Amino acid sequence: MKLKTVEDTREFGQRLAAVLRAGDLVLLTGPLGAGKTALVQGIGAGLGVQGPITSPTFVIARVHRGPLPLVHADAYRLGDRPDPRAEIDDLDLDASADDAVTVIEWGAGMVEQLNDEYLRVRIDRLDDDTRVIDLVPHGGDWAHRLETM
Repeated sequence: MKLKTVEDTREFGQRLAAVLRAGDLVLLTGPLGAGKTALVQGIGAGLGVQGPITSPTFVIARVHRGPLPLVHADAYRLGDRPDPRAEIDDLDLDASADDAVTVIEWGAGMVEQLNDEYLRVRIDRLDDDTRVIDLVPHGGDWAHRLETM
């Protein structure tokens, strides 16, 4: 799927939020500036969470309260550690996993152990700033839910 603007990326995030539920894990991958945080802003808007959503790069994880809470984490700075998966475990992201939607930027290869069922979202940005989104369901009923979008 191609999205022409950052606003289109946010709107897609809102549509994605409509199929999300408590306990879901969403992994976002893609280069710097691809639109991962913009997508999470749309997801947050769709979930009705409170407050602005900004990149959690320096705080690693933020919890946004709402009817369905959103845990937004960024594993970018963890990738250069000897065992980044141990640091993910130290964040206790699984403590709120059953009650919230957890979205993790840069988490591929580090956070899949948090849930057997997850959605991987690959975002690439073309030279004309168009975003290309690829959704890859892993387990559960993700494929069915994505069909309803």
